[in-house]
Amino acid sequence: MAQNKTIFLARSQTLPFVEIKSANRSAACYHTHSHDEFSFGVIDTGCADYCNLNQRNHIGSGTTVTINPGDAHSCNPDQGEWSYRMLFVDTDWIGQLQQELFECQGIDYLPFPELYDNHSLSFQRFNKLYQALLAPDSALQAETYLIEFLKSHFAKGFKLSIDKDKRDNFHIRRVQELIMDQLDSNWSLDEFSEESGLSRYHLIRSFKDRYGQSPHAYQLDQRIKKAKALLQDGASLADTALQLGFSDQSHFQRNFKKRVALTPKQYQSFFNA
Repeated sequence: MAQNKTIFLARSQTLPFVEIKSANRSAACYHTHSHDEFSFGVIDTGCADYCNLNQRNHIGSGTTVTINPGDAHSCNPDQGEWSYRMLFVDTDWIGQLQQELFECQGIDYLPFPELYDNHSLSFQRFNKLYQALLAPDSALQAETYLIEFLKSHFAKGFKLSIDKDKRDNFHIRRVQELIMDQLDSNWSLDEFSEESGLSRYHLIRSFKDRYGQSPHAYQLDQRIKKAKALLQDGASLADTALQLGFSDQSHFQRNFKKRVALTPKQYQSFFNA
């Protein structure tokens, strides 16, 4: 574990498929980005401008935020500083849990049905879970609290989520798969249009409706997520930038900091301390 003055980031020793992050009186701002994991957390102090999939909301102390894998979002302090706590939970683990809870075989996972809620019970459940994750020898308690928290949120939108998954657009998924399969490739809009069979305008509009970002922004976001994994494994900044198709290290570092609020070197120090 490692920390600086305002941000704490660590892998849970109790449940290793959970990553913990907190910010204490931080003024850091985050460019629009997404996560491979399910992420959720609470605001302890301050207020923030929260945008998820093009929906903008004003949230504050006591709010619980829920974010699905791949959701393009940003959450920045409205004025001055704020404090928050977040958890990032492995998507495969949650998908398996959902199959146990809802018998929803045949789909990868169900998304959170809401962007946030202000119910005190949700905040209290998160507090119990967070404290258990930090306590030694509390794996059983922490996993129990985690399952209870997730079930209370996923149960609200079980049928809605299945219906939405059935309406997924094949053409847009084709572009998304191309990006993911070749993260180092600098695709042109014309190439995406040809591969998908959609006009450039329709492609941009439909892709943004589905993923909350343009294809270009989505590609940058996915590169940064891959960069985080490479940096955790000890890759150098130069090799990481080259492997992911950035034009130079400056371009890589600038986009990384926009989405993580840390430089690549600072981020790597959390995992090599």
